[in-house]
Amino acid sequence: MNDQTPLHAGPTSEAARLDTTAVRAIVAGIMLAMFLSALEQTIVAPALPTIGRALGNIELLSWVVTGYLISTTVVTPLFGKLSDIYGRRRMMLISISVFILGSVACALAPSMELLIVGRVLQGVGGGGILPLAQTVIADLLSPRERPLIQSYTSVMFLAASILGPVLGGLLTDHVHWSLIFWINLPMGLVALILTDRALRRLPRNDRPHRLDLAGAGLMVAAALALLLALAWGGVRYPWTSPIILGFFAASAALWLAFGWRLLHAAEPFIPLTMLAEPVVLGISLAGFFSIGTIVGLSIFIPIYVELVLAHSPSASGLVLIAFMVGATVGSMVAGRLMPKLDRYKLVPVLAMPIGIASMVVFALAPGDLTLIEATLLLAIGGAGVGPMWPATTVIIQNAVPLHQLGIATGTLSFFRQLGGALVVAIFAAIVLAGVHGAGLERLSAADTTALAASFRWVFIAAAVFFAMSLLSLMAIKTSRCVGQRRRVLPSLCPSLKRSSRLWRRHTCIAAAGIELARPGRDCATQARVTKHQASGQKMRRHGETQ
Repeated sequence: MNDQTPLHAGPTSEAARLDTTAVRAIVAGIMLAMFLSALEQTIVAPALPTIGRALGNIELLSWVVTGYLISTTVVTPLFGKLSDIYGRRRMMLISISVFILGSVACALAPSMELLIVGRVLQGVGGGGILPLAQTVIADLLSPRERPLIQSYTSVMFLAASILGPVLGGLLTDHVHWSLIFWINLPMGLVALILTDRALRRLPRNDRPHRLDLAGAGLMVAAALALLLALAWGGVRYPWTSPIILGFFAASAALWLAFGWRLLHAAEPFIPLTMLAEPVVLGISLAGFFSIGTIVGLSIFIPIYVELVLAHSPSASGLVLIAFMVGATVGSMVAGRLMPKLDRYKLVPVLAMPIGIASMVVFALAPGDLTLIEATLLLAIGGAGVGPMWPATTVIIQNAVPLHQLGIATGTLSFFRQLGGALVVAIFAAIVLAGVHGAGLERLSAADTTALAASFRWVFIAAAVFFAMSLLSLMAIKTSRCVGQRRRVLPSLCPSLKRSSRLWRRHTCIAAAGIELARPGRDCATQARVTKHQASGQKMRRHGETQ
């Protein structure tokens, strides 16, 4: 089986001509925007008790988080499609502006209901930022250049997952809870200015299309009904209650209607040619199971450490950080290896069994592990599943033409987030079933042995989901594309070893900038290699002088 996707989506000639400074500016702007969107998912949690005391209506407090997550999920494919029609820059500016507007609405909210409205508005903006940023990377870079920069996005999520709770707690305890929203105003304006200036030079791959409003509405409504059922099921209402069953039935009916609309619309919301591509389906499933399971583990690992292993919340936080650091390291290593390999799919395929094995070890002895053992296992397991972050994005972007990059990336982001919601609901149902439906708020009073048995099945489920992701990835049959491997970063390695830590950091930045500026050398550009050799050598000499 060949395991390299056809590199359809290479950069345009305008992108290849962008200089190092322009590329850096574009990447810096979109990375800051991504950081804002990721930070808002974690900074709010420490402030929730204070917000509840200040605004009242404690029963609605969970919607401060749920409203953001649901709105973020349902709009991702919509923004991706709109960017294919109206351009990345315009839609990115709209997304950041909506995010800033939602932040101001949250900071000024006099009641819990208006705060939730502001959070939904924030989620709409944040839901557009992530897929658009990843699409801009694909517009800007050749297929061989994308993995390294796509892997950097995991660093944004790691920084947000660590800094968010700390910053949220400090601002709430020592200043005011509204500062967790006001802080988005200056950072958002900087991201807006950087993005506006930088993306003016981004090549435009949009085409005149007609947005299928009916299809978009059906998809949003179907996803909303499903996410509400998953958010409320087993928490606010029993899974077998008429309300939850009604939501599931409504979601199923709406998905069927959406499928019918795709087949009969003159210009469907998701192009049928893209849906007919096996790579798109396989990678969407791989992202659904892998990234969704990572999200689920990030929520239930702290609960496991505190209630089963009997350690403090601080210890559980450190274990979670180890898992996220491992995933980030795995993503970064994959980002550096994939451009050097013709069969770059081998990187996640060989790494994923490590993540599966770590879950199996947890399932065999869920209550007998020490804190150090659990930390090491999660760090190793995170490194095994981390390559799925850049791999799924790069593979799906390489499988579609340039004018479908937005909807393809948005669809992948949608399935990732939908997978997270479904996996979290499954994990919660497993844990609560093991303690006879005691309720999440009363888990601390449950028997440790019963909890250990419940988490055994959580880890088994995680291993199964990772295995399903691996099978989806291996099932993709794609043609092999041979391209000349890039030598810029390896050639600078000796100088990195001789440098101090600070100089090493700046040299890596310069090397990455040179790497970005070099024209792509995929299948479509092999004939131009000789033409660009002189300019590539000039760039290397310029980078070494820096």
